[in-house]
Amino acid sequence: MRNKSVAIIGTVGVPANYGGFETLADNLVRHHAASSMTDGLTVYCSGKAYPDKSPTFFSARLNYIPLNANGAQSIPYDIWSLFSAALSRSDVILLLGVSGAIALPLVRLFSSARIVTNIDGIEWHRQKWQGAAKWFLRFSEKMAVRFSHEVIADNAAIAAYVKEAYGVDCHVIAYGGDHAVKVAAQPVAEYGLPDSYAVSVCRIEPENNVHLILEAFAGQNSLALVMVGNWANSEYGRGLRVRYADVAHLHLLDPVYDLGKLKSLRACAALYVHGHSAGGTNPSLVEAMHFGKPIFAFDCDFNRSTTEGKAMFFADSQALLDLISGLDANRAKQVGRDMLAIAQRRYTWNVIAAQYFALMEAR
Repeated sequence: MRNKSVAIIGTVGVPANYGGFETLADNLVRHHAASSMTDGLTVYCSGKAYPDKSPTFFSARLNYIPLNANGAQSIPYDIWSLFSAALSRSDVILLLGVSGAIALPLVRLFSSARIVTNIDGIEWHRQKWQGAAKWFLRFSEKMAVRFSHEVIADNAAIAAYVKEAYGVDCHVIAYGGDHAVKVAAQPVAEYGLPDSYAVSVCRIEPENNVHLILEAFAGQNSLALVMVGNWANSEYGRGLRVRYADVAHLHLLDPVYDLGKLKSLRACAALYVHGHSAGGTNPSLVEAMHFGKPIFAFDCDFNRSTTEGKAMFFADSQALLDLISGLDANRAKQVGRDMLAIAQRRYTWNVIAAQYFALMEAR
């Protein structure tokens, strides 16, 4: 059997600066040479995000589209990339996300490429989408499931939803997180943090239960909280920052894109708090699991699946406050060991890349 060429579509590009799909694409490229799919690999990138337009990254050829990958241009960006990959006779098209999936029926008419789509985390169900945008995302998801040869879900709960909603079986492939511990740690003295603190890293959105977490930590003073996120990007975030500005043990930091600094913030923390309630397997959670810290996670199917039910769960601010106040040192150590063991078994890029390439190579 001849080798197959692969096109990766749906990300800002590589090398990754941020984002779950970007980090996935980056690590697939890094593991490509070790796979059996040694033919051409192309990654579609936003020319707006990479002004230098390097032609290659490791073994991958980079194809630049002159549009933004996010925001209003994300749909034409993905559609342009899809048609380019199909016309270039790629054997396999890996589509990350469903924004461009409305074009799949047409692509299937003239292309023999095998379409493998990661449908992300039931995007239409997120609180931030309403009206026409919500309808479009749900329709795009339907097109992705119907017109892809293979569908990837990053979480067993997502796969169960797809089976119930569409009658289609998914391949469950999560994300790696070991890159977060492999980088060199960088100093974080500039933040003036205490010796003992909990840490949380997320987008500042209601569905990530930031308000709930802040309310719980503000209700006690035995453990500080360091929360990293995009506070300035929404009324929700700005309002919370103002509301808790005078609570000395809450440290609300702007986004930290330096992985070395993020490593230090996580490695020195007593525990990790994860408030996400949507989105399947969250990359920030699997990254945190690699640090072997106890994890307090919002109680939902996605987080229970990711942590195999072995994290410590909360459903409201009082339950989180109770976890903080009643934390037992031996229990905390055991949960941390469990998180690390699961992460090393399920969420390394060697494992994830092998699963992706095996699926793309199969027929």
